[in-house]
Amino acid sequence: MTDIDAPAWTDDLRRRMDELLDEHRAMMAASLDGLTEEESRRSLVPSRTTLLGLVKHVTYVEKVWFNQALTGRSLREIGAPPTPDRSFVLRRTDTIASVRAAYAEACADSRRLVADLSLHDEVTGRGSRALWAIYAHMLREIAQHCGHADILREQVLAARADGSSGTSAVAT
Repeated sequence: MTDIDAPAWTDDLRRRMDELLDEHRAMMAASLDGLTEEESRRSLVPSRTTLLGLVKHVTYVEKVWFNQALTGRSLREIGAPPTPDRSFVLRRTDTIASVRAAYAEACADSRRLVADLSLHDEVTGRGSRALWAIYAHMLREIAQHCGHADILREQVLAARADGSSGTSAVAT
């Protein structure tokens, strides 16, 4: 099938939105591919932002914008930190495997929660809004963090190539 024969990607907008979201989710998880635990925690900017912290943060974002927004449950009930800033905090027990698993679980939960909804359905857990608005917000949020991850990963890999360790990460 040629591009001319292909249906417009807007013919099934919900399917396309799900595909875009899953592509960005996969890019975010892949930002940790091939890194050591130390590299994933390396602090290269003045904020708490690290590659592992970014994946932990987008796990929080999934929980807030799909779980809480759809169910109305509290942050505590959904197992999310009390603030976005706290979602970047890495515990000594956080590993690439454990953070990726938590992210995969949050994404699966998000998919389950929206499975029977249309983009125009209204959800009220974080104030009244259409589901498409949550999708748009999530795409912006994850795309932004994928960009952050690309830059941090480039810095980590450059430090690996030249033998420097960069700035060490702080664990709490």
